[in-house]
Amino acid sequence: MRRTKPTWQKELASERVKRLFELAEESHLEKTGMADRYVQLARELAMHYKIGIPRQLRSRFCRECGSYLSPGSTSTVRTRKSIKAVVITCKKCGNITRFPYGRRKQPV
Repeated sequence: MRRTKPTWQKELASERVKRLFELAEESHLEKTGMADRYVQLARELAMHYKIGIPRQLRSRFCRECGSYLSPGSTSTVRTRKSIKAVVITCKKCGNITRFPYGRRKQPV
């Protein structure tokens, strides 16, 4: 029988994930390797405790190579009007991630 983690542990892990992304934000200009390591630790922590990474933080790392994405230095951010999406390109591995924007369709 599998036991789930207590709620207080999941809440603490969620706070730590957010803090690790804050540390990555602070250190990405001087030490890109440390920022990538913070992202790696945050992802491992989220997977271990089976918690989701918040949506605004999900767009801050490359899912392919795991590097911290900073617009201008480690990534390129553009909008595509034709597909109504924000396109983020990682400069390390070339991975392209698309985040749609606009209204959601209402069911008829």
